[in-house]
Amino acid sequence: MSDFPKKKVAVLISGRGSNMASLIEATKNESYPAEICAVISNRLDAKGLETAKDNGIQTFVVDHKLFGKDRESFEKELHQKIKASGAELVVLAGFMRLLTPWFVSQWENRVINIHPALLPSFPGLDTHQRALTAGVRLHGATVHFVTSEMDVGPIIMQGAVPVLDDDTPDTLGARVLTIEHEIYPEALALVAAGRTKIEGHRVRIIGCDDLEEDLIAPVI
Repeated sequence: MSDFPKKKVAVLISGRGSNMASLIEATKNESYPAEICAVISNRLDAKGLETAKDNGIQTFVVDHKLFGKDRESFEKELHQKIKASGAELVVLAGFMRLLTPWFVSQWENRVINIHPALLPSFPGLDTHQRALTAGVRLHGATVHFVTSEMDVGPIIMQGAVPVLDDDTPDTLGARVLTIEHEIYPEALALVAAGRTKIEGHRVRIIGCDDLEEDLIAPVI
């Protein structure tokens, strides 16, 4: 087990939270450098809340609909819930709300997200269909620090999968989701252990002289 205290993490979700579930499993390892202290959803019906409760993790709901178009008021309530939980890092796991510059500034370099594409290609939505339309031979997922601009933050880790000739958005998406569940726990471990350093727009992995820990090679 690490000599350093585990970093406390709040996970934000909007739905079933499959990436959250992969993080929960990772934290069950005594040597893992992070622990999930709270799961917060902007939707009362998010299935991931039950998964969190079943694992003994406290949950909160901050319903964005109650705030209308006042995004900052919603985020201030969200911020207070995160602070009250004792979290030091924030992990987005299918959290379907765009964060304002105000929120990002409160948690600068302490929020990470996973995106289902090899950024900077295909930011935004419908990534799997767009990858197929573009005819790329490799697709994948990216873990990155969150900035005030969507899907452009410094990249921590990427995982690639092959695009097969008979792929549909669903089959390709399922293959990408498998790699997401692999790289997100690894990337969070690097951040929680203090092994990431942002230099300009790049992330340097401390104590890693090759790409083994920040690139998962495609496997057919």
